[in-house]
Amino acid sequence: MPDAPGPNVPFPPMEAELVTELPEQGAWRYEPKWDGFRGVLENDGGELALWSRNGRPLLRYFPELRDAGERLPPHSALDGEIVISRDGKLDFDAMQTRLHPAESRVRKLSAEIPATFVAFDLLLWKGEPVHEQPIEKRRARLEKVAGGIALSPVSANVDEARAWLQTLQAAGFDGVIAKRLGLPYLPGSRDGVVKVKPYKTADCVVAGVRFKSGGRTTIATLLLGLYADDGHLDYVGSAAVGARRHEEIAALVLPLLDTKSDRRFSEPNRWGTGELEEQALKPKLVVEVRYDKLEKRRFRHGTKLVRFRPDKDPDQCTWREVRPPRRPDDLSVDELLRA
Repeated sequence: MPDAPGPNVPFPPMEAELVTELPEQGAWRYEPKWDGFRGVLENDGGELALWSRNGRPLLRYFPELRDAGERLPPHSALDGEIVISRDGKLDFDAMQTRLHPAESRVRKLSAEIPATFVAFDLLLWKGEPVHEQPIEKRRARLEKVAGGIALSPVSANVDEARAWLQTLQAAGFDGVIAKRLGLPYLPGSRDGVVKVKPYKTADCVVAGVRFKSGGRTTIATLLLGLYADDGHLDYVGSAAVGARRHEEIAALVLPLLDTKSDRRFSEPNRWGTGELEEQALKPKLVVEVRYDKLEKRRFRHGTKLVRFRPDKDPDQCTWREVRPPRRPDDLSVDELLRA
């Protein structure tokens, strides 16, 4: 296998700028934002490769995707996403388990939880630099030559894109991408590509606090929990406490310190100055937080504190807050790929 993308492959992949609303003015085309690993699938003169966005080879971890690579003629390359779908929903946690060093484990997982390569752009075809053409021509060409490789759907209708933002959340999608028509592929650039993520909110129990270094006077973060079906309060992440609201929040939180509890909350220290002191709280407070994604059983990034919810009982804060059941009209991954 080559140790770098072929010399004719535009690299690194294009990126997307995060915006708050889907663009309407001008000529745009919209796609669902898949939640997996970005991948450039390449047949470099018969040598197959699958490159991550930072140029690392991934094919050894996803050997089942060799079949997709073998559909490409020599000197051809596609841009796309490596995803795993389970029960009609994208499973990012399963993606992470696939990056295992043991070959026997890789083979086992490739059979048990196989991945799919979903293509959304054509970069090279039989040596032709298709990436130099505008996106609409690249997509039309991709649809003609895909030959059984899964393609991400596209739409010119902004109303359909807005509907995707709502109906695809339950299927694990990460938002919607908008690409400006008329532009060639721009390696490593965010020009002409934007993404909108449907930030969500959840009501969580304040399960503990973490203090800034120097004692128990200044709260750094609120530690959040959700109740499992068996009544256990699971730790799910944190919300930073800003200086502007610190006095107000401290007045609510500090009287609830549970000094008899020795519970600790596993989370990397983002300040990088050693372990910060933390303390469990009596589970009496509920807060609403804004988040974008769950990873395993934690919020993927830090959440934003929206407000306290004195009108809600803590025992109402369950995993249903972040894992709502699918509605009858919500699309599944399979339905989207068949569309």
